[in-house]
This record gives sequence, C-alpha cells and structure tokens, in this order.
Amino acid sequence: MDKLKIHPEVTFFIGENGMGKSTLIEAIAVASGFNAEGGSKNFNFGTRASHSSLHQYIRTVRGVKRHTDGFFLRSESFFNVATQIEKLDEDETENNLPKIMDSYGGVSLHELSHGESFWALFVNRFGGNGFYILDEPESALSPSRQLAMLYKIHQLIASGSQFIIATHSPILIAYPNALVYELGPNGLQARNYKDTELFKTYADFMKDSDGHVRQLLKDETNFD
Repeated sequence: MDKLKIHPEVTFFIGENGMGKSTLIEAIAVASGFNAEGGSKNFNFGTRASHSSLHQYIRTVRGVKRHTDGFFLRSESFFNVATQIEKLDEDETENNLPKIMDSYGGVSLHELSHGESFWALFVNRFGGNGFYILDEPESALSPSRQLAMLYKIHQLIASGSQFIIATHSPILIAYPNALVYELGPNGLQARNYKDTELFKTYADFMKDSDGHVRQLLKDETNFD
C-alpha cells in the first residue's frame, strides 16, 4: 500500500497485539511534528529512544485546513509527559509565567489516578480545532468513561478537530462514519464496524459468556 487515506474526522487502527498499530501511529505522529514520547508539538524531550525509524519513510499530506491545536497521546509514555510538565512548570514559576499544568486541570497529573489523568487530558487540554493522535487511550478508562470519551470526541469533531486513534476498544470504533483499518497477517484492510474481529469477538462473548468461559478453561491449547 503506497498511500493511506485518513478520514477528515476520525480514523481508527485496530488489530491484535504485535500487528504494528502503535508503530504506525507513532510514525504518523513523529512525521507530523510531534515528540516521539507524546505531548504537543512544543514538547521536545526524550527519556529513552524506543521509537522506530518508520517515520523516516512516510510523508504526510495535509489539506488546506490548518488546526490550531494538537496532541499525541502515547499511553505507555504518558507518565513521562506528566513529569515533563512538572519540570517545565518549575521553570515557568521562576520566570513568573502561567503554569502549563493549568491547561490540564490545574492539578499535577501524577497526583491523579492513571484513568483520571487521562480524563483530565481529554476534558481540559483538548480545546477544539485540533489534530489529535491517540495510542490506546482506553487503556486507563472504564467502559463508562470510554462512552464519555466518545461523546467528547464528537464535541471536538464538531469544533473542527481530527482524530487518528489506535485502539482495542469496541466502544470507540463505534463512532458513526469512522474509517476503521484492521491490521492483520494479510496487511491493512478497511473494515465496517461489525465486520471487524474486535466487534465479533466481543459480540460472540456477550451472547454466551458462560459457554465461552467453560470452553476456554477446558481447552488447554487455546493460548499455546
């Protein structure tokens, strides 16, 4: 695949672990000017060089619309972003400048639970007309918060925002008219919501959870 179409509102990447979702979305973020460990385009720090070189081989092409906000949420390194905010705010205090933390709810993200820190980011930092790249944002959120996030995404899209999201959440990919790419052994394929393995797996389990669990625990070869 030489070109990858991105939806003007929301594009999802789904697939099993190890299929390359995070590598791809990280490459898109870095090629778009974001820091590899996450944050806004103003963040420029590195805790550990763990990102791939894929960004060097892709080129992003944007339309005439220019977003005024942006953020790359990389779930596995969000702790590092929170630490960087505190370090920058120490410098801002010395220079009598407004604290960056105020844009995230006014409370240190380290003082919140993992889920609450993610939610503080969505509610306070994302301001609309933004380009937001999210890698597994549901990892710290309960199902009810994922539903709330779906509504928040809808509000931000209404104010001109665009999302690219890698996820394992069947709730998030239910967003209407979203472009969903499924990564698998045969590459990258566009899928309808209910044709994805993610939806089918959850739907089958919910239809007969007791039966699925009995079969799973009885068959010792399931995860060999």
